[in-house]
Amino acid sequence: MISTTSFEPTDGPPLRGTATAVSCTTEPRYMRILLLSVAWGFIGLVLLLPLTAVFIQAFKKGLDVYFASLIDPDAVAAIKLTLLTAFIVVPINTIFGVAAAWCITKFQFRGKQWLLTLIDVPFSVSPVIAGFLFILMFGASGWFGPYLSEHDIRIVFALPGIILATLFVTFPFVARELIPLMQAQGTHEEEAAATLGAKGWRLFWHVTLPNIKWGLMYGIIICNARAIGEFGAVSVVSGHIRGETNTLPLHVEILYNEYQFSASFAVASLLVAVALLTLIAKQWLEQKKE
Repeated sequence: MISTTSFEPTDGPPLRGTATAVSCTTEPRYMRILLLSVAWGFIGLVLLLPLTAVFIQAFKKGLDVYFASLIDPDAVAAIKLTLLTAFIVVPINTIFGVAAAWCITKFQFRGKQWLLTLIDVPFSVSPVIAGFLFILMFGASGWFGPYLSEHDIRIVFALPGIILATLFVTFPFVARELIPLMQAQGTHEEEAAATLGAKGWRLFWHVTLPNIKWGLMYGIIICNARAIGEFGAVSVVSGHIRGETNTLPLHVEILYNEYQFSASFAVASLLVAVALLTLIAKQWLEQKKE
């Protein structure tokens, strides 16, 4: 006679042979403490300590020097240029990201895999190389240089070049955030809405957008932070003209190279603050998504 073992849950104490919940980790307590110590120690040494040092150096000579560094005309011009660049770049990347994610996840077309691959190009190309590409195209000796000079149009060493370079570096962020999300959701809700008569903008606004709004906001926040902190590509195409083409990261570099350490750390603290606000917003969005 073969006996059977019951795996039914009971209200009383577990019986012999009854299945009970078992932890999926079997490491001893000291091992968990060791791993957590290594993780937090590494984060503290590589991340938290440098960020704290920025603020310590920024306020080292007092609040007067700190605020004087921020209201300096060159610093104010750099802040305005950085915000203007982000104000232009982020909406463009948002429109592109939504359109690209919509096409890739909702339609079948020839070259779909190539489009996915091309979206990832800025992740694999150095930002400095991206800047040189725009110099090659729009510089004085570039492909379109003679035509631009003839018509007195400035691309490089001016705002348009900074915007183009920042666009190149940041355009994957919104798309890459939305594509996996929309692929996981599928097309069932859109198809159901279409059978009920919803079309075009109405379909997107009332069906698709509510499902992707948190992912879209997350992509916009990351894209904005990247646009504000971009250095490599902008450094190549800007020309480092004080008060005209210096963004915040470039202004920090110039101040540091001129041994104005307190001023450079004061301006750098603004970029660190943007990074911290981005992390806070990211955490908030993740909680809302859950």
